[in-house]
Amino acid sequence: MLREPERFGYSPLSRRPDFNWPQGKRLALYVAVNVEHFPWGQNSGPDVDRPTTPWGQRSWLWREYGNRVGAWRLMNMFDELKLPVGVIANTAIYDHCPEVLVAHVKRGDELIAHGRNQVERQIEMSIDQEREMVEEVTRTFTERNGVKPVGWMSPYLTPSDNTTDLIAESGYRYCMDWGLCDEQPFWVKSAPAPMLAMPYPIELNDQPAVVYRRNTAAEYAEMLVDNFDEMLRSSKDAPLVYAISIHTFIVGQPYRLARLRRALQHMLSHADLTWVTVPKDIADYYAALPAAVQLRA
Repeated sequence: MLREPERFGYSPLSRRPDFNWPQGKRLALYVAVNVEHFPWGQNSGPDVDRPTTPWGQRSWLWREYGNRVGAWRLMNMFDELKLPVGVIANTAIYDHCPEVLVAHVKRGDELIAHGRNQVERQIEMSIDQEREMVEEVTRTFTERNGVKPVGWMSPYLTPSDNTTDLIAESGYRYCMDWGLCDEQPFWVKSAPAPMLAMPYPIELNDQPAVVYRRNTAAEYAEMLVDNFDEMLRSSKDAPLVYAISIHTFIVGQPYRLARLRRALQHMLSHADLTWVTVPKDIADYYAALPAAVQLRA
């Protein structure tokens, strides 16, 4: 078992080999939508305006709004904008509200494995329990979607020391668990084969922004736009990945969606300079670059 210091080394962005994204573009942009299920009666995490320990019906219903309303409102907006998205989903959604994932697949969106539900934590599992869970999740997505998922993100970003090795064993090509520290993909070591770390946001994830930092809808949208403008500017010096992560029960609220739409419209108005895509296409493109360009452990 490899531990964090052995997985990858330090690499300053300013000293890395240069490359371009498709069509000579320098900034890749993807939007990830979290479609999640919290089992009834089990701790659902914090509510928008208060902690919810022990479990509370109020918090569960707030999150369920995302599956019943917010997800559909977001998909309507994505259709309007002709925007493909990555869908970070629990397999429990297939039992609880499969229509949501069916609709995303019909849109051509990418499904990204996100464990079984939002209560289980991989960091609390034995290696045998986690291996069984990863195999079950992979099998469920493959059977229900007809396509084996290639991307993984651990629920609540709580991977164990074994997670990277286990998902590599199961054939995943990239994970989001390691990508919080960079704006380019990079390889991390695993026992079976190297795993590509996909950039993933904490700062521009709507849950910490809205729930923990109490950013308003206007503030969150402004941060998204400012981040895009600055990354587009700095991508002249190095190719970058701008990742946005949202949740159906948060930005699926109408007043937040209105601000999000304007922010995305601003970004898409620069599509001539930006590769708007989904995570698996970034992973495939990066993995096909010359080996001397790729950032390896």
